[in-house]
Amino acid sequence: MKLSIALLSAAVALSAAQPAHQHHGHHQHLHKEKRNPVAYPEADYVTVPGPTKVLYVLNGQPIEEDEVQEGIRNGTLVFSEGGLTNAAPPAYAPAPFYGGGSSGVDAEFPDGKLSCDTFPSDYGAVPVEWVGLGGWTGVQCPGSGSSGTGIDNIRTVTHGGNCEEGAYCSYACPAGYQKSQWPTTQGATGQSVGGILCKDGKLHLTNPGMSNKLCMKGSDKVQILVKNKLDKNVAVCRTDYPGTESETVPVDVQPGQTSNLTCPEADNYYTWQGGKTSAQYYVNPAGVPVKDACQWGTPENPWGNYAPMNLGVGYSNGAAWLSIFQNAPTTDAKLEFCVEIVGDGISGSCKYENGQYCSGTSCSATTGCTVSLSSGTATYVFS
Repeated sequence: MKLSIALLSAAVALSAAQPAHQHHGHHQHLHKEKRNPVAYPEADYVTVPGPTKVLYVLNGQPIEEDEVQEGIRNGTLVFSEGGLTNAAPPAYAPAPFYGGGSSGVDAEFPDGKLSCDTFPSDYGAVPVEWVGLGGWTGVQCPGSGSSGTGIDNIRTVTHGGNCEEGAYCSYACPAGYQKSQWPTTQGATGQSVGGILCKDGKLHLTNPGMSNKLCMKGSDKVQILVKNKLDKNVAVCRTDYPGTESETVPVDVQPGQTSNLTCPEADNYYTWQGGKTSAQYYVNPAGVPVKDACQWGTPENPWGNYAPMNLGVGYSNGAAWLSIFQNAPTTDAKLEFCVEIVGDGISGSCKYENGQYCSGTSCSATTGCTVSLSSGTATYVFS
């Protein structure tokens, strides 16, 4: 059962947060501009409300913030509407939980013990069966010519394959978590490579210095949620990065429900050629099944990498930077529902409605919008 918690807050002061300068592209590099839909503000400082005094109430009784945060992350608690504290219905689709938790997510991975034909769902990885790779989100095989300075001639295993000898096998994690494993040696010509390694028939960690678990949480300084007020599901698909960079990491937000969005902390996550990275999500039209939405698509349907909208999510320079932007130049398709970023501690405003991306009274059909959050909770609301 999931229980609802009421949240009461009051801003009692003002603080300043120095903005990052991030550009969003298919590779999600904080430093690298590809299509520049949203640039962070050029001002030296932005003003944000804070600190904020927050009181959480569960069934009429106060509850500590640590308990709330853990409950939200593992899916046992949800925020209520209008301060109500009655029980909520199950928030996520039946197993596998593409918007909720996963068994063993906090279990240490038995390095070099599991067979390569075993998908490690007991250690937090979420199987993505529709990709056709035995549950893996992507499988990359280094080719001849690879060396310690770069992986070359990478072969991407296609539908019907599996985690084979010598391959890097990537995986999805539960909502609120993200993959922790990728090799230090990356693609020789700039390709990203991610996942655990199949070596001598066994699965091996590739980044034990980052974590001895397969999945890690995003930033603990903020919480980013997505709430679906529509009467159909909305599939939100994160790019499998580092890895094949396909849109195969699913969060399937059911009608009336709320889920976590992982917010990577730039100083403690994957770097690409020395540059820090963020997360990029694809928002699909309402009602598209996650098995169709969270994979490579075609121009005939606005799904997958042809989904109309991207969300940019990342924590850097003392704040979370949250954006909504058109998936250009890939598509000019538009979502038929509203998307807005809301939260008490947000600096700025950002909303998509009727084909327009609006920051305050300034709107554009092509240029997205960005807000920042130094602490607390922000929610992408679909309505």
